[in-house]
Amino acid sequence: MRLYLQTMPASAEPPRYVQIVLEQDLLGGWTLYRESGTQGGRATLKRDQYLERDEAIAAFEKVRDAQLKRGFRVMFAQGLDGPHGRR
Repeated sequence: MRLYLQTMPASAEPPRYVQIVLEQDLLGGWTLYRESGTQGGRATLKRDQYLERDEAIAAFEKVRDAQLKRGFRVMFAQGLDGPHGRR
């Protein structure tokens, strides 16, 4: 699953973005990647590992919901039922 979220740019500042990716590894575990930064600038990448799929999806949804509350908008979604996850 992958989500790309972005803020609306304020004046001449480049927009900020957050990319959230959830992937299954070769051993059956799950890795949640969170990349954030400004367009064309520096980025930060964080990684969390989970053993269970449900736990990983719950973490993905928690990160997504926190970013939506901060004013980010979904620009791209891949591998989800809808732009805001399972319903």
